[in-house]
Amino acid sequence: MPFVHLHLHSEYSLLDGACRISEIPKVAAAMGHSAVAITDHGAMFGAVDFYKACKKEGVKPIIGCEVYVAPASRFDKNRIDESARYHLVLLCKNETGYKNLCYMVSKGYTEGFYTKPRVDMELLRTHSEGLVCLSACLAGFIPKMILSGDFERAKSYALELNKIFGEGNFYLELQDHGMQGQREVCEALLSLHGETGIPLVATNDVHYLRRADSDTQAVLMCIQTNSKVSDGRPFGFETDEFYYKSTAEMERIFAAYPDACANTQKIADMCAFDFEFDKLYLPRFVPETGETPEAYLARLASEGFERKKASGEIAFTEKHSEEEYRERIDYELSVIAKMGYSEYYLIVQDFIAAAKERGIPTGPGRGSGAGSLVAYLVGITDVDSIKHDLMFERFLNPERVSMPDFDTDFCYDRRGEVIDYVAEKYGAEHVCGIATFGTLSAKAVVRDVGRALGMNYADVDAVAKAIPGDIGVTLEDALRGRLGEMYESSADVKKLIDISKQLEGMPRHVSAHAAGIVITDRPVHEYVPVAFSTDMTLTQFTMDTVAELGLLKFDFLGLRYLTIISDTEKQIR
Repeated sequence: MPFVHLHLHSEYSLLDGACRISEIPKVAAAMGHSAVAITDHGAMFGAVDFYKACKKEGVKPIIGCEVYVAPASRFDKNRIDESARYHLVLLCKNETGYKNLCYMVSKGYTEGFYTKPRVDMELLRTHSEGLVCLSACLAGFIPKMILSGDFERAKSYALELNKIFGEGNFYLELQDHGMQGQREVCEALLSLHGETGIPLVATNDVHYLRRADSDTQAVLMCIQTNSKVSDGRPFGFETDEFYYKSTAEMERIFAAYPDACANTQKIADMCAFDFEFDKLYLPRFVPETGETPEAYLARLASEGFERKKASGEIAFTEKHSEEEYRERIDYELSVIAKMGYSEYYLIVQDFIAAAKERGIPTGPGRGSGAGSLVAYLVGITDVDSIKHDLMFERFLNPERVSMPDFDTDFCYDRRGEVIDYVAEKYGAEHVCGIATFGTLSAKAVVRDVGRALGMNYADVDAVAKAIPGDIGVTLEDALRGRLGEMYESSADVKKLIDISKQLEGMPRHVSAHAAGIVITDRPVHEYVPVAFSTDMTLTQFTMDTVAELGLLKFDFLGLRYLTIISDTEKQIR
């Protein structure tokens, strides 16, 4: 029976996993594997990209995560040693499992974060449905208890997990990378299997795709820990066995363990979760007047039209008659209602009105949204789209595939107040920033790798300065210029660039998108997992992925010019 890798760390196990998502399914297909799992550390950053890459190659994607489990409550943050958390692998069987995993991973960040995002036994007990659980590597609780000589405690914990996840959904995980303690753990797990009937499963804790990539992954770990390769192999990766092994290799290693390899396919067959990319999950706006959103928006537009007529802001001409305005209003309202975006308009109108009430400088509107007359009438923009001959269809029309997007500018210093207002109005769990990832770009990766290799700073600096500063330039591009001459003439530079090319473009850290905010009708974690970074909650997926999954992004842009203009005006007065 074919083998399936169920414990694998992609590049989104940040500065730890060296498996590029685009390559994982290609290697799986080449090995004849019908499925492969992603189990990044504590997060699900790469889940959707992994899913799409696998589907493209005809390989079944299994969505999972290697979570960190707190020894007691996730709220307990007093212990600072390695016993502050244990590893556990969770795999999604179905949509219920995905939602439960999203919930736990999210709570790991928002409630349990203590050097790492941590879940606890309470979360596992209440959100185990739809998940398969594996006991994890040497950093798991069961292997740790075995190595400490407490077999009974390991057995008790295994029986508890078996009860939590249900018969057939919990597996004792065997690993053998030739590391100290692993054989002892495997023999004890075999005994545990004999005493409890809990099945065994073989995994390889994949952190790189080829054996030859072990040195590259060691450099990646050195970048993470700010250490040097000369200090010795990173802790936990003392051998070069953490690569994507073939079925034959895994069967040879675990020949003495009944069904351990065959059970990987059994688990893969149990897992059948698919992302949906054809649904929209728009946030709710309930008018306090009791009207429907469509009726309320129509009334606001009508009142705005009458008010702007009376003030002279809208003046009719031979070119643009009152009839043209009224026809355009009716047309836009019908399209907005038909496409289900009345509430979107009302949400944007509401937070812009709140900003103006608080004296927060707000932009007049730009981009395709300025083409909407209704947006002008309800106060979203200050641009009369008929007077300036702007097309509504550029912003919204029945043929448009992507969701509409008002670019709203606020005073840079007070943008946060508007986001706080939205979080208070819709609920903090319904409002979330969007993740973006800093990557190992050409210059940055050369400097990072040079440090990890222990190279002289001046030498590395000279190489980095030979890379053009143009946006998006790659090392391959740079090798066509002066860098190419340095590469050919120096063995040290060649080694530096060769390793850097293998790591170039990998995500280095997570941060917040400069403007994007998601607002949802149900808590965000019911749709996507969330993380916590730079003092705010973020979706674990990027802007484009969030949109693909049907969530609506609102742009809250901080514009320094609005602040400068406002400050200048105050000084003049």
